[in-house]
Amino acid sequence: MTVNLQKGQKISLEKEAGGTLNKVTMGLGWDAIKSRGFFGFGAKSESVDLDASCVMFDEANRPVDIVWFRQLKSRDGSIVHTGDNRTGAGEGDDEQIIVDLARVPANVKSLVFTVNSFTGQNFAQVENAYCRIVDASNQKELARYDLSVQGAHTAQIMVKLYRHGGEWKLHAIGENGSGRTFDDLLPAIVPHL
Repeated sequence: MTVNLQKGQKISLEKEAGGTLNKVTMGLGWDAIKSRGFFGFGAKSESVDLDASCVMFDEANRPVDIVWFRQLKSRDGSIVHTGDNRTGAGEGDDEQIIVDLARVPANVKSLVFTVNSFTGQNFAQVENAYCRIVDASNQKELARYDLSVQGAHTAQIMVKLYRHGGEWKLHAIGENGSGRTFDDLLPAIVPHL
């Protein structure tokens, strides 16, 4: 059963998956902005370029590696971004980051996922934006976080996956921010580590 995440909520991913969780996918989806024309004529859609990123942190809360549209794979190969969607067109996840939890290096304490509006639209303008965590072995959605209702900001620190007691847990951060890339969010991420 999917957990609809609320800001600040923490869950055990393995408990939600019903056993050992080896690989997860963070999916990000959204729709292009649709505007109505005068008397129904001239309707158009405006592309929105949201970007999913994953920042890997060590025990000292220092960034170890970053997976984003300019680096689609972590240096150790445990995290892979499937590619940059610049429009929001299509169905389902527009961008995905796949994490092989068993391959994440032992010195990595947490993985923080962010979303940025590279084209500058704020989330009040973007329709149907969400992020979700999926068990990659069976495509079962474990957790979902609705981003569209968040307001007039251009970035979000979404969730943190972290090691605790020998298992991976998830913390829904849901912190609003501003900026075109994860770099702009780093100072705001640190208090959540």
